Amino acid sequence: MAEEDVTNNEEAQAAGQEQEPQRQFVLQRIFVKDLSFESPASPDVFKQEWKPQMAVDLRTKSSSIGDDNYEVVLTLTVTAKLDDETAFLAEVHQAGIFFIRGIEGEELRRILAVVCPNMLFPYGRENLDNVVVKGTFPALMLAQVNFDALYQQALQQAQQEAEAKTETGAEADADTEEDSPGEATVN
Repeated sequence: MAEEDVTNNEEAQAAGQEQEPQRQFVLQRIFVKDLSFESPASPDVFKQEWKPQMAVDLRTKSSSIGDDNYEVVLTLTVTAKLDDETAFLAEVHQAGIFFIRGIEGEELRRILAVVCPNMLFPYGRENLDNVVVKGTFPALMLAQVNFDALYQQALQQAQQEAEAKTETGAEADADTEEDSPGEATVN
């Protein structure tokens, strides 16, 4: 009798495993979608002492491209200024195609916002460095980015904005005049 119960449990587990899709995450391709470099103040910028103010901006964007494939684009922009003059502006849209199956919801969003950009960042950093050096500027030494922390900050900010909308929504409803379905004008 005990042997029958064990056999039935094993069969039930095997049947359950067949129904659950296998979780897969595979990097298909990494490519440069866009790369630009501008040095609007050259050649005069080369006559000045090199003590720039550097600004680094990064953004990620992901989209489904069908058949469980997702494109993730990491945009890195570096601006170097001497005083108020732009020494250079370099930007790369480092992209990747990722096959993701059996992963959904919050876990999928986290993979697209954290794991994929972490994989793309070294390539984007290298491409930016190469183009800046070819512009005869000193090499960039961009530090690794904590995409998990950025994702957590974005979630918190979205939650705070949603809470603020909810709090002001009741007040705004009283002062709202409807123009058409889905649109409203606040007086």
